[in-house]
Amino acid sequence: MMKADLPYYLTKFLGKYLHGEKNVSHHTIQSYSITFKLLLFFFEQTKSITPERLSMENLSHDTIVDFLNWIESTRNCTVATRNQRLVAIRSFVRFVQKQSPENLFEFQKILNVPDKKCVKRVVSFLTGEEMKILLSMPDPSTRKGLRDMVLMAVLYDSAARVQEIIDLKVSDLRLNKLAVIILHGKGQKIRHVPITEKTKNLLESHLRCSSTNNGVSSGEQYVFVNQRKQQLTRWGVSYIIEKYVGLASLCNEFDVRFPITPHVFRHSKSVHLLQSGVNLIYIRDFLGHSDCSTTQIYAKADTEMRRKALEAAYVDILPTSELPDWSDDNNLMDFLISLGR
Repeated sequence: MMKADLPYYLTKFLGKYLHGEKNVSHHTIQSYSITFKLLLFFFEQTKSITPERLSMENLSHDTIVDFLNWIESTRNCTVATRNQRLVAIRSFVRFVQKQSPENLFEFQKILNVPDKKCVKRVVSFLTGEEMKILLSMPDPSTRKGLRDMVLMAVLYDSAARVQEIIDLKVSDLRLNKLAVIILHGKGQKIRHVPITEKTKNLLESHLRCSSTNNGVSSGEQYVFVNQRKQQLTRWGVSYIIEKYVGLASLCNEFDVRFPITPHVFRHSKSVHLLQSGVNLIYIRDFLGHSDCSTTQIYAKADTEMRRKALEAAYVDILPTSELPDWSDDNNLMDFLISLGR
């Protein structure tokens, strides 16, 4: 009879190992937890094995492949999500293989399950004029309108990820002459990002209007909160953006055919920096990327820069003389006769 030891190792992995030994972020632990919630549900629904009866021997190569296929086919998840779930499973297998060596061969097979290739999407970004229109939509005469305007302005000006923005606290702001905000990024990496004078002034106005005495020290208060004075969520930020995208779409100059998510602000700032001649290495550091290969997507996305580069690199070799009027039957007949010669 198999020993039902999977719950024990899973609890140890999620509850102690990830935080205590690996020191991964709370968001990573949450993401991994979702993966294993799905895995437990998969075992119960497709294999009729309840969580308390699960053994490490149930964690086989074929079962994991079935689980990944189930994520795609039954839950209609993308290939990117499938690969993300596989990352969590690999991390767990690497942790447990030393503690359950009798299953080592099966674990090695799981670690060798490849990522599934997926189509890389084209980076979507707004032009400078489109971004200007969108940022002008909120009404700064109201407290909520001012908050929304400042939120979108900081999201664009800092090229921050949405999680970095909602985690932003008052103590992370340095609003002196050379204004800087401190962003807490992926992998617990911290970076100092300069912001413009206009964004600094907007932040100061927002802080004056939103200051509250809720028992939390001023430095530990979140910069952007909801009506209940609680930290904004990812969904809350997306809702705010969608609201003003709807207003902006009424303008003739704002003809955008793709969904505008919080990450589009990050893409837009990156492309605008590139168009302004900023070195790719500086943009890499500005975005918090580990290497330039990730940042390179913005150079590939900017078709206008490529068009200008091609125009500058080659002389005009195309003929400039006027073409004959082919609507004139005589011209067309003369051309056909010349071909016969």
